[in-house]
Amino acid sequence: MLCSKCQQKVKSGTVSNDYIEIAKKLLSYENQNPFLQTVTLENVVDVGGFLVFIVGKGDASKFNANPKLARDFGDSINKRVLVIETGMNDRKFLEDLFSTQQIITINIIWLPDGSTETRVILGARGARRLSKKRIQALTDIAKKVRKMNLRVEYAY
Repeated sequence: MLCSKCQQKVKSGTVSNDYIEIAKKLLSYENQNPFLQTVTLENVVDVGGFLVFIVGKGDASKFNANPKLARDFGDSINKRVLVIETGMNDRKFLEDLFSTQQIITINIIWLPDGSTETRVILGARGARRLSKKRIQALTDIAKKVRKMNLRVEYAY
């Protein structure tokens, strides 16, 4: 049963049914993880095999302090969980998105039709390269969450 405010958000499309289901599941994790009581879950996006939790400012670090929670939660729904904060700049967003990779540079490319594309160049040394499927999933996440067109390349 939802309160009237939450019911209105669902009807207006502000939050999805995925959001409601994930919020219910997170409530069951609150007993073992009391920090979840202080986390603000803004939205949930299901993209390319990833479940993206968009949380309030400063709440991503709470999830990162306990990575087992996100891994266990993802295993229970057969998806990988990625936690992103709201209100951060594009660079911080991309650093969180490509957290396992070293970002060499980020460029904005202005296209002739007036649109922009963000080029991210990742370091090729030392770290394992991401698969093409994973890169495509991450670019889809950037498109859906931030409306950002990404081009990902590796430095040689």
